[in-house]
Amino acid sequence: MNWTGHDTQLLVVAAIGIALIVVLIAKFKVHPFLSLVLGSAFVGLASGVGLDKVVSNFEDGVGGVLKEVGLLIALGAMLGKLLADSGGANRVVDTLLEKASGNKVVWMITLVAVIIGLPMFFEIGLVLLLPVIVLVTQRSHMLLMRIAIPALAGLSVLHGLIPPHPGPLIAISAVKAELGTTLALGLLVAVPTVIICGPLFSRLAARWVPVDAPAVAGGVDTKHAVDLSEVKRQPTFLVTLLTIIFPVVLMLLKAIADIVWPDATHAPMIRTFLDFIGQPLVAMTLAVLAAMVTFGYAVGFTGSKIAAKLGSSLGPIAAILLIVGAGGGFKQTLIGAGVGDAVKKWAEGANMSVLVLGFIVAVALRLATGSATVATVTAAGIVAPLASSLSPTHAALLALAIGAGSLFLSHVNDAGFWLVKELFGLTVGQTFKTWSVMETLISVVAFAFIMVLSLII
Repeated sequence: MNWTGHDTQLLVVAAIGIALIVVLIAKFKVHPFLSLVLGSAFVGLASGVGLDKVVSNFEDGVGGVLKEVGLLIALGAMLGKLLADSGGANRVVDTLLEKASGNKVVWMITLVAVIIGLPMFFEIGLVLLLPVIVLVTQRSHMLLMRIAIPALAGLSVLHGLIPPHPGPLIAISAVKAELGTTLALGLLVAVPTVIICGPLFSRLAARWVPVDAPAVAGGVDTKHAVDLSEVKRQPTFLVTLLTIIFPVVLMLLKAIADIVWPDATHAPMIRTFLDFIGQPLVAMTLAVLAAMVTFGYAVGFTGSKIAAKLGSSLGPIAAILLIVGAGGGFKQTLIGAGVGDAVKKWAEGANMSVLVLGFIVAVALRLATGSATVATVTAAGIVAPLASSLSPTHAALLALAIGAGSLFLSHVNDAGFWLVKELFGLTVGQTFKTWSVMETLISVVAFAFIMVLSLII
């Protein structure tokens, strides 16, 4: 492909559009949803796309993302709500920690965070685990960061790399990666990343910020964080664990079936069945239905109470759905304007690895906007044209590289930075030394493992 002046113009327009979104979010505190709408309008108009296409490209992008990701986000929120309100999360924590002592507590907290982080958004998981982190710190007489960092690492890594979380799903959809393959490779990357950036890094973090657990964490009563007065009998540890990992198992079974029977036209009926139940929407729907039994009727909730809890779980994710949808609209605006093709020409001329490009673009957007979602959606949209020639394995690694880049250096323009600071009663400096360094370490370590896998498979 030959580079043209029009390609340069398109990249300049895209850069200005991205900068506009960054300035609106970071400087003028405009909501990311509205910022993405305005940025999309600018790119569409400035690139010379017809006025009718400016709107239709954006609408197509919003619809394309939400039909794949929006439903899964809603189902994940429902599952997380039932898990918390049934006492299932408490059961997992109590069971894993009752025999732990000394340094084993650190590893147990890490395991708890990973389990809780499978179906939950980072913010929900953190609020849920906050009382546990504080109480375990108080009772074990350990420094706060020895317990908090492993929990934060487990939640953050799962949220950034493992579907059915929104970021990984967005990246998978954009680069046309296979979900099962990405899930399997994501777990290979996530496990060692959590170990290095959680339990191991927590030793350094505790030295840098040697603070004890706050008496009150973010205004939360750590002894009565979850109201279980309506629960007649809490779910057992085994039932809770099986319910949480149920959708992940279904997706992995689909991936295994696709490997065992690669030719779909001549595959037995079992592959067709596993392909169906392993679809993310089907798997998550079945998981919520199972949770309605194990975390609902079985613990004593009535049908109306379960319905009320499921309904109340959707309000907090409204903003996430809007941001995700508008991000998809911005991505499609870039593609419709021809920016994706221009970036592809530039990348081919630069001979830069598509994995490195995806990571770098996501890092830049994460630093600028503070939003992992904006970084993931935009970076995935920019590098998506480059993914068409990749093998399924490397397309999955590209999705993971974008996810890793989106976690880089959380700082003052990230809501997560302030959430951690306030909940744990830290100063801005202490939050930089712990949370910000941990997020950067997660990003770099995960990307290093991704590059190693790209050389092996």
